[in-house]
Amino acid sequence: MGFDPACFDRLRINRSAVERRAATLPARRSVKKDHQAAWLLKAISCIDLTTLAGDDTPGKVRRLCHKAMRPVRADILEGLGVSGLNLTVGAVCVYHNFIETAVDTLAGSGIPVAAVSTGFPAGQIPLELKLAEIEASVKAGAKEIDIVISRAKVLTGDWRGLYEEMRAYREACGDAHVKAILATGELATLTNVARASWVCMQAGADFIKTSTGKESVNATLPFSLVMTRAIRDYHRLTGYKVGYKPAGGISTAKDALAYLVLIREELGRDWLDPHLFRFGASSLLGDIERQLEHHLTGAYSAAHRHPMS
Repeated sequence: MGFDPACFDRLRINRSAVERRAATLPARRSVKKDHQAAWLLKAISCIDLTTLAGDDTPGKVRRLCHKAMRPVRADILEGLGVSGLNLTVGAVCVYHNFIETAVDTLAGSGIPVAAVSTGFPAGQIPLELKLAEIEASVKAGAKEIDIVISRAKVLTGDWRGLYEEMRAYREACGDAHVKAILATGELATLTNVARASWVCMQAGADFIKTSTGKESVNATLPFSLVMTRAIRDYHRLTGYKVGYKPAGGISTAKDALAYLVLIREELGRDWLDPHLFRFGASSLLGDIERQLEHHLTGAYSAAHRHPMS
């Protein structure tokens, strides 16, 4: 849609109210036994299995892709009675240099490759280089592009500038899905988080995402509550469903359940699907697999029995 500041310029977010509501999500809702196992299997299908480290190698990326195709050990799936589920993660997320490696390894699996772009994680490079990076990643085979917005445009209130930047990213992505990373921990206020969410959605973001995972503060339930309510209001206004991706700091099955409850209560069942909800995570899958084994055996296994790569 066109840039319309009337949709967000009067937004004022009450931090204490947001924090009170967010605190109820893990405390008030409890999912147990078989229901918990089912929710954790759903969480696995929504994971963007990620490696974004300086020591990434082609071998590490290939091993991660094989884990993405078979995220849970066969004996656990058989014990749960879901061996025919054909369970996979939602996507594999890598740096540009490893797109072709991931695409080749995942060929035929139906798992898309996501690539971080636009000078990830800080975004402090010229716009023309950001657009060129997006185009190169799409050409290399990435089906999803995770871009970072310019935080300075939010902090200085340059909402039209942010809109134009996001529109340029959207056009450069072509048919690829674009996830807009807000870097919420660097936006100073929840009001800024809400406004940036609106601007990115107006400019065509398919997903809005909390963090790069590299900030000092990454995904939190208060940030997520503000962003999911922006998504809900945008859907009511336009009829268009924007996806949501919390990323950074989500490492336990308990964390995953809290976010699934948030999505179910704030956005509804339609969003509990990898087309509209993803976790950005690298270690979350290992803990979920351990919890599923505990559900079967009553004992926790060692973490090294559930390697990611």
